[in-house]
Amino acid sequence: MPSLCCHYTELMNAWIQRGLIAMKILLCALALLWAGRSGNLTAGFLLVAFVFGSGGLPIFLSFAAISRINGREGKFRPLQLASASLREWLSCEQVFSWQQPFAENRWPDYLPASSSERGVLLVHGFTCNRGLWNPWMKRLRGQGTPSVALTMEPAFGSIDAYVEQIEASVQALTRMGGLPPVIVAHSMGGLAVRAWLRRYGVSTHGPTRVASVMTLGSPHAGTLMARFSPAVNARQMRCGSEWLGALARDEKPELAALFTCYFSYFDQVVCPALTAVLPGGRAIEVAGCGHLSMLFDARIFADLQQRLAKEEP
Repeated sequence: MPSLCCHYTELMNAWIQRGLIAMKILLCALALLWAGRSGNLTAGFLLVAFVFGSGGLPIFLSFAAISRINGREGKFRPLQLASASLREWLSCEQVFSWQQPFAENRWPDYLPASSSERGVLLVHGFTCNRGLWNPWMKRLRGQGTPSVALTMEPAFGSIDAYVEQIEASVQALTRMGGLPPVIVAHSMGGLAVRAWLRRYGVSTHGPTRVASVMTLGSPHAGTLMARFSPAVNARQMRCGSEWLGALARDEKPELAALFTCYFSYFDQVVCPALTAVLPGGRAIEVAGCGHLSMLFDARIFADLQQRLAKEEP
């Protein structure tokens, strides 16, 4: 009989997030029911506001923590820290309360029968799904760029389990016009791409099978925050983990030149900040952005456009 843990790892991210939203709604309904019976409507509405705003509290606390962790290297002005944490909270609400639980398939993959355009593969991170990329998918489809966004399952399994899904997507994008795609990966997705490169990244004829890789807040050297989750993929992302060590040893050094690593001193998930930089790759700081709000930074999407046009960002 399979263990409860194994069964849990097979649940889709969207259903997990819907369950959390349902719990919020249930708590709010109970608060309003209590308020109606007790006649204390003010307290009831305050409880509702607390339930829906409670997600912001750990974000604000984590931003306060990274101001100490990255304090020697980053510049943390109080107003900038408050602004970045508010942006991150709003980004999290948009992604985890709508895009991922209810709009995961709002924008399907765009794979025309043939195309002379270079394609884009979008790879999400821990506890996410393809709905994370909805704004990107909409814009890429609108400009006629072939694009694929993955939902990597199992949600809490080994990062190595995602390699075959990435391989199938790269094949689909390459099949149209023969051009290697650009890969954009957020958070854990950057490690999944490195695991794919280790197994499939170089063709039998020598050249790599990807034009370039853009990683947004990927824990290339691990992250302190991974210690707070017992999931298999979270343990692999811990600083100094055996999995990260084996990945680094197995990689071909020249492949690092494919990577542009976007990092932020305000990243409350991947810290210390420079663990998001792969040695040998290019590092670009995204000032004032939290972990998830990097996805909504116009500069990064503009860099992608330049890469698709074969220009240096």
